[in-house]
Amino acid sequence: MSNSINIDIKNKKITVIGMGETGQSASLLAKKLGAIVLISESSVVTKNPFINNAKSIGINIESGGHSEKIYDSDLWIISPGISDKINIVRNAKAKGIKIVSEIEFASWFTDKPIIGVTGSNGKTTTVSIINEILTKSEFNPILTGNIGYAFSRTVLDDLDNCPEDRIYIIELSSFQLEHIETFKPFISILLNISPDHLDRYGNMDKYLEAKMRITMNHDSENHLLYNSDDMGLVRRCKNLNINKTTFGLLNDTQSVIKANDSHIAVDQTKIINIDKLNIKGDHNISNILAAVSAVKILNISNKTIADALATFNGIEHRLEKVSTIDGVTYYNDSKATNIESVIAAINSFKSPIILILGGEDKNTDFNVLKPFINKKIKQIVSYGKASNKISTALRDAVALNTVFSLRDAVGECKKSAVSGDIVLLSPGCASFDQFDNFEHRGNEFKKMINDVAYA
Repeated sequence: MSNSINIDIKNKKITVIGMGETGQSASLLAKKLGAIVLISESSVVTKNPFINNAKSIGINIESGGHSEKIYDSDLWIISPGISDKINIVRNAKAKGIKIVSEIEFASWFTDKPIIGVTGSNGKTTTVSIINEILTKSEFNPILTGNIGYAFSRTVLDDLDNCPEDRIYIIELSSFQLEHIETFKPFISILLNISPDHLDRYGNMDKYLEAKMRITMNHDSENHLLYNSDDMGLVRRCKNLNINKTTFGLLNDTQSVIKANDSHIAVDQTKIINIDKLNIKGDHNISNILAAVSAVKILNISNKTIADALATFNGIEHRLEKVSTIDGVTYYNDSKATNIESVIAAINSFKSPIILILGGEDKNTDFNVLKPFINKKIKQIVSYGKASNKISTALRDAVALNTVFSLRDAVGECKKSAVSGDIVLLSPGCASFDQFDNFEHRGNEFKKMINDVAYA
């Protein structure tokens, strides 16, 4: 299961590009291990409490732009949001500087097993289910990556006193996988691939290849789990000569973990009835199958799995029920930042839906929502930078209102919703036009609904 490569970075010059959570965590880990660390941030940062702490332990910091100092380096650790296309990265490569991701860097310094989960949709739910199950077992799991603390922070915390039964459950984006070299999860999970981040990758083939990098170092000791309902993944994984297993809802003959309309079973033994689950939708059943497939590799008992599934209540900002007001039920699905997530959310309900759609466009084709109009969606309220594009695509197919802000959208929904309706925030877009991140957007939405309740 070991991932550690026992690299010695003492007195090595390390440049960390980006001062977000991953950059901060990587710089602290590198400093702890004796490196000479420079963290460089393009934007001006003055009030971040990290700065004083970092300077006090000898980490060098520059913000408001990248100086030539960044190239006086043995190694770069690059934040996920930094594209290979920007000039400083091109320059570093031309100078022969080794560039790795924060995920890659942290993996050098732990020998504990890793479960890595990637895909376009369902990552957070899947890692959370795995964590729920393993927490009830003999393992000592910790959630990291895109959820919780950055991987470097958890490895740093474990350096001096790591539990013997530690297992890392890492939610992985394609961005984090771009700069791996030796990173090798004991269990890798590919959930699904749908159009996302095409503004970065240009086409689906390049996006899929970025996701597939999770398997690049697999050997006979590692396990790949992938979704047999995703034909793109099936085609891409078919000829991989590695240890692989499928999961899926549609006639998956290979998997021993199965679901039908009534229950989930392992080796034809029922472990839990579907109506005992607290999370909705076929997409969540698929996430459960992925999670159960992973923990069965670790020999977790059916009873432990069933107990965990019965108590799992879902995750914040993913089909999160906010409130029912005058017969209208409001759901926060702010984490749905691509169109496939929106479709999965829509398919989770039978009641008429007023859909709040919008934010910052990610090169999305909103026309794919047309088959759901009139069948499930009675009205769309679009907001933010993408609102005009949404309106152009869908205004002839459905009652559609275009507004400026999310608050305006909530106001429109209140005016038109009647008892029995679902008001669903499932934006299908990034949040950065009006909010810091999808969490900020979801939290503000919940506050707005609370305002509606007391209006």
